Amino acid sequence: MRRRLIQSTLLVVLVVIAVFGFSLVLVETRTISASAQERVESEAVRLASIVDARVLGEEHVSAGILENQVEPGRYAVITFPGRKPIEVGDRPGGDVIHATTRGEGGETVRVEEPRSRVTREVGRTLLIIAGVALLAVVAAILLAVRQANRLASPLTDLAETAERLGSGDPRPRNKRYGVPELDRVADVLDRSAERIGRMLTAERRLAADASHQLRTPLTALSMRLEEITLTDDLKTAREEAAIALTQVERLTDVVQRLLTNARDPRTGSAVSFDIDEVIHQQIAEWRPAYRSAGRAIVSSGKRHLEAMGTPGAVAQVLAALIENSLMHGGGTVALRTRVVGNQAVVEVTDEGPGIPADLGARIFERTISGHNSTGIGLAVARDLAEADGGRLEMLQAQPPVFGLFLSRPLPERPPRKPSGPTVR
Repeated sequence: MRRRLIQSTLLVVLVVIAVFGFSLVLVETRTISASAQERVESEAVRLASIVDARVLGEEHVSAGILENQVEPGRYAVITFPGRKPIEVGDRPGGDVIHATTRGEGGETVRVEEPRSRVTREVGRTLLIIAGVALLAVVAAILLAVRQANRLASPLTDLAETAERLGSGDPRPRNKRYGVPELDRVADVLDRSAERIGRMLTAERRLAADASHQLRTPLTALSMRLEEITLTDDLKTAREEAAIALTQVERLTDVVQRLLTNARDPRTGSAVSFDIDEVIHQQIAEWRPAYRSAGRAIVSSGKRHLEAMGTPGAVAQVLAALIENSLMHGGGTVALRTRVVGNQAVVEVTDEGPGIPADLGARIFERTISGHNSTGIGLAVARDLAEADGGRLEMLQAQPPVFGLFLSRPLPERPPRKPSGPTVR
């Protein structure tokens, strides 16, 4: 591309120089020739006037007197009737420019100038025009190279940016070139890079969230299946199978919730549900793990609280808090329910050392963990709570207390009694 730009620019300049240069040479040649002819004619008229003045004054006219009146390099001859002609200067050979005029005394004055003088003057003019044309060509080449670099370099950068996007590097370059068309392409590429970056981040986040959220249900399901394989009691096998099917349904709900939250975090299907059912289900699921660790998990507080939300999402939030207490806490884990205004609150606390002071409110940030864990469990739990219309907060650091705030359903209004007299 750079070569084509230089060649096209140079071709245009050469065409312009050829057209205008030829016209200029033609005009200058004619101008110089006409000017030389005028000078010769003027010289002849001037000599004739000088001769007329001396003849009419009855003065002697000779070549020595007229020698200083003729410009060097020219030849003049004055012819008188009945007299020998007077010659001034050397008679030129070859082609000449001449002018003849007749004086009042009857004399004829002829002035000649060699055409070679005009040719030399035209040659000098042509050299000047050729020099200017050469300078114009050099300037055009330099300008074409600069312009080609200005256009080709940004295109090379844009091609490299597109190649980086294709190789999975979505970082925008935010580089502009001062050319509106190229800057527009750069804007589009930067916006595409940002969109691709957001999409890749969302995909990585979905993969991390899925691996974290599915780990516990899959572990519980595998434990139930192991119980089925180890028992010979048909009744026990059926009970374990029923529990396994329930866990499969919860696993499906977890996957569906993750996919829905990845598409649009604000999407929810809030319904009125009993918080006790979700709490009892979570305690039943986590009690074997706590018993293996020599710890207990209990519930207390206000019973039969109704809340607005998605039971599956609330169960995932509580599961994240219970798992966090199992991994990082100590002692008995308690789930307490209470009412604050028009909100139902589920608190999860344990008897462990609590949240380190250097973490503080950053405990909900992704990759933030004080015990070499993934650091995404609490972040996912907060996202799920907010997507479900609630919120998750750390109410106390030591001992740790986390609170899940959910909206309560509005009480039903009694039907209004009809006003006015009753017609019987």
